[in-house]
Amino acid sequence: MADGSKAVIQFLNGVDEPVVPDIRVTRSRDGRTGQAIFVFEQPEALAPEVMEAITGMFMLDEEGTLVTREVNGKFVNGKPSALEATYTWKSEQDFERFMRFAQRYADSSGLGYSQDSGEAAANDDENG
Repeated sequence: MADGSKAVIQFLNGVDEPVVPDIRVTRSRDGRTGQAIFVFEQPEALAPEVMEAITGMFMLDEEGTLVTREVNGKFVNGKPSALEATYTWKSEQDFERFMRFAQRYADSSGLGYSQDSGEAAANDDENG
């Protein structure tokens, strides 16, 4: 990762995963805890020669590395088809750090970022 502003995801040390995942974020009502679920369809990390070397998902950016060991393969007809990884946070600071990574990753991957309108609707329901 030569460029300090670049954010990447790796399953193998030093090997950036080029497949961009679908990411779903959920938070508790108080906002302190939550999860980000990443689904990679046909990632390069599923190649037979490297698949057994996966020990986690590593999210690298200018601030450092976020790590989750919760990585599972999905198989169709006995063949690997996707990787699903879950990153969990337990504090508002951890969530803010994750969101900074997510914004950098979106920028590095040429993606847009948008919040689900369901969260706004839930807040409207609570307010009356």
